Amino acid sequence: MTSKPYFCIKPLPLEKNQYSIFETELRVRPDDIDMFNHVHNSKYLDYVLAARYEQMEKFYGMPWEHFTQLGLGWVVSHVDINFKRPLLMNDLMLIRTGILTMHEKGCSVQFEIINKKTNKVASDGIFDYVLIDLNTSRGTKVSEEMILAYSI
Repeated sequence: MTSKPYFCIKPLPLEKNQYSIFETELRVRPDDIDMFNHVHNSKYLDYVLAARYEQMEKFYGMPWEHFTQLGLGWVVSHVDINFKRPLLMNDLMLIRTGILTMHEKGCSVQFEIINKKTNKVASDGIFDYVLIDLNTSRGTKVSEEMILAYSI
């Protein structure tokens, strides 16, 4: 898995966004394929989560482990996903993600999954995350430090 910053002149087509957009490259694996010979729909969620996990460390300087050491965790509360074109065995894809909005107890992250062979969007959508206190399992406030780190 490789990631690099992706600063596009034109933001993701979902909505305008004031935050940076990053790219992670992944390849479809054999265990991603379903009985219809394309990537199972649940794997698209895995791709976005894997990309965000890597991007949190490489670009924001706040890896997942940083949050767990603070007794915090990010939980997906809602996903809006559009499936546009199938991904097939061994396809190479770019997962572009970027924070769309930050709010008191979480954020919304927009994404696109692009097939590198065709340069077409296979899937796009928005993940809503809530920051939780791992001891109480309740939502907690996003700190100023986090907002600054994610405001690139």
